[in-house]
Amino acid sequence: MPYVTTRDDTRLHYKDWGAGHPVVLLGTAMMDSRMWEFQASFLAERGLRCVTYDRRGCGRSDAPWDGYDYDTLAADLADLLDHLDLRDAVLVGYAVGGGEAVRYLSRYGAGRVAKLALVASTTPFLLRTEDNPDGLDIALLDETAEAIRRDRAQWLSDCTVPFFGGPNADPAALPVSSELARWLVSTGLEASPRAGTEIYRTLFTTDQRAETAGITVPTLVIHGTEDLAAPYALCGPRTAELIDGSRFVPYEGAPHGLFATHAERLNEDLLAFVKE
Repeated sequence: MPYVTTRDDTRLHYKDWGAGHPVVLLGTAMMDSRMWEFQASFLAERGLRCVTYDRRGCGRSDAPWDGYDYDTLAADLADLLDHLDLRDAVLVGYAVGGGEAVRYLSRYGAGRVAKLALVASTTPFLLRTEDNPDGLDIALLDETAEAIRRDRAQWLSDCTVPFFGGPNADPAALPVSSELARWLVSTGLEASPRAGTEIYRTLFTTDQRAETAGITVPTLVIHGTEDLAAPYALCGPRTAELIDGSRFVPYEGAPHGLFATHAERLNEDLLAFVKE
């Protein structure tokens, strides 16, 4: 399996499929690059070079104790882009991957990046503060950290229905098969407990409003209106409002796991955005 070694000697597993214009897919919190099964094959089959990788602490990559802040995660992305010498890449940041992509552009510029897609992104800021009164209470982060510490498997299992169905989903009528849902969520168990807790701390507490507003590359923002993990009102519309000239595409009724529940629509939207 191919690996890139980062500047702090962490090995990251990646896949490099197809040939053509490069598209780099950055995944959601504890899942690894296998979440992109539907998108990676689709894009590579249509003449694009599709690169996916397992975030540090997740999947088949190394799991160091530290390095789950956005600066380090963005440095990992920079090392991968440099290693593959990608030019004019389209970054697709999903959930915390959106925060990684935004931090990468704010720190390293757009020399290697032509466009940005933010899908179900946790940008710009989730935490409730005096100037973000609609944000989420810090107690929710504490509850999540305790649930991961106490019983990660149960916590991930409890997340399955809202992740793929939204807040009022019928467990017996999810838009994906129970087998697919269980498999995708189970990839989160391959992340280290430390990585899971610290990645959530990063996405929950980091204020990215200023750096999101600083994005200058053409940007597509896609967000499900029934997203619980990256609440729609806090994330999708606000991210789009901050990025001058961005295009916002809400997916009515879509949950956080729209990469699977709305795979065909997402595939077509990403393909059109890359090629337009």
